[in-house]
Amino acid sequence: MDNIQSIKNRFGIIGNSQALNYALQVAAQVSNTDLTVLITGESGVGKEVFSQIIHALSARKHNPFIAVNCGAIPEGTIDSELFGHEKGSFTGAVDSRKGYFETVNGGTIFLDEIGEMPLGTQARLLRVLEAGEYIRVGSSKVQKTDVRVIAATNRDLLENTQSGKFREDLYYRLNTVPIRVPALRDRKEDIPMLFRKFCVDFAERYKTTSIQLDDEARDMLVNYTWPGNVRELKNIAEQISVLATDKHVTATEFRRFLPEQPVMNRLPMLAPAQSQGGNGDFASERDILYKLFFDMKKDVTELKKMFFDILQNPSMANTPAFQDGGVMHNFAPAETPASPGIMAPAQPYIIQDSNKIDHHEEVEETLSIADKEKELIEKALKKHKGKRKDAALDLGISERTLYRKLKEYNINE
Repeated sequence: MDNIQSIKNRFGIIGNSQALNYALQVAAQVSNTDLTVLITGESGVGKEVFSQIIHALSARKHNPFIAVNCGAIPEGTIDSELFGHEKGSFTGAVDSRKGYFETVNGGTIFLDEIGEMPLGTQARLLRVLEAGEYIRVGSSKVQKTDVRVIAATNRDLLENTQSGKFREDLYYRLNTVPIRVPALRDRKEDIPMLFRKFCVDFAERYKTTSIQLDDEARDMLVNYTWPGNVRELKNIAEQISVLATDKHVTATEFRRFLPEQPVMNRLPMLAPAQSQGGNGDFASERDILYKLFFDMKKDVTELKKMFFDILQNPSMANTPAFQDGGVMHNFAPAETPASPGIMAPAQPYIIQDSNKIDHHEEVEETLSIADKEKELIEKALKKHKGKRKDAALDLGISERTLYRKLKEYNINE
């Protein structure tokens, strides 16, 4: 236990929860080996700190350490970044270049967001882990490297292996020693200590008095879900330290700094069997679905407003904007002008040209999410004149996801 406490003091780790202490214990035990470590946990829990602990306590501590975010490197250049390339191997390769596995030889490389790594690069990495060998892009010469790999992810890699997004053999090779970093909501007893430490640090930085929470505000602090974990807690502590008008913060004042729950969290979600490939695919495409739902809600709201205007001013029905050639509409306004808050019964309103046949058809608009998604993609492509990159940006999805959707829905550009 003394060893764990010394690690906390050295790396500024605050907390005494059992899950945190166990994770630190595993990191300390595995540090003096060359075993590959897979660190898992939600975004913001401090996974990179654990990689630094393992390197600092290992025999490689005097050799290089580098952290690489696999999700921040474009798919077309990640092989060159990791393994290097030869001159002329691709457009723009005006010189030969060493990759990280060559420059960090003898040290430790931390591959953050390993779940974002392309499948081709995963195959190259597997060879490094199994044989300590790699080949530069554009070369046929096999080179050796002695690098310890520590990987981290906030995804369920085992689930990704089942959907074909991650190599199963690489997963088991990386998962030699797993370390699970607990989410902040799973170690509530540590939240007050962390918050107090952050507030003291910010008070020193900004030359002000450290804030204090009353009992009700402290309960609110502990019971908040903290989806952004320690990173979010630190940001909130800094906001309050700078913006709080009174250094004795009440629950009312504290609530002002907590973000409201996003509207998207209250939207319906697809069951795994309904999404293409399970939860993983839905998570990557939820932005386009949220945009779809918001657009649908906006259309319905505008339609209700239009007919409510007709109720208040029947003469508007004779204007060109409302004459649609004999279509019957049924509409129940939200509330009657005479009795606010009371729902009025649905009544038929006929808007028609007297010279035309009184005939109507009720056409039910499709509510299929797939159809709506296809329609939204087609609109985006038309808006941006077929430019996939701009369309994907407008839809809030990656270009790779858009390409897959074009094939899935057989959309011709």
